[in-house]
Amino acid sequence: MKIAWGRVLNLTLWVLQGILAVLFLYSGASKLNPHATFWIGLFDKIGIGQWFRYFAGVLEVVCAILLLTPRTSAIAAMLLSLTMAGAVVTHLFIVRDGYAAFFPAFTLLLLAVVAWRRGSARVEDQATPALRSPHNGS
Repeated sequence: MKIAWGRVLNLTLWVLQGILAVLFLYSGASKLNPHATFWIGLFDKIGIGQWFRYFAGVLEVVCAILLLTPRTSAIAAMLLSLTMAGAVVTHLFIVRDGYAAFFPAFTLLLLAVVAWRRGSARVEDQATPALRSPHNGS
């Protein structure tokens, strides 16, 4: 029996994207809760303002949904990667809590893998029809 590793990788990425989508849907929705004392306190420590908590929450919810859409999964993973990179830097240098930086760093790693694989798959999908086109001389 021959294993189709491409299909296994694709399925693994979809499971990973589903887990990340649930995670960011929950995290983003909790940032939008006006009574979320943890997030209110954290964003007070950061010093940007509560508007940024709402911005981050909306971004996470929207990107969680986009992670589950094939055409937008790579860009959603890239946007969330940038968000997590900012969270890591914020936890390390503003909040000064290295342990709290672990979770965003781990999700950053997972999102980078999704962005890389889904982005390269989109490039391959766009290049494949051109290779088979009767107009390219092949």
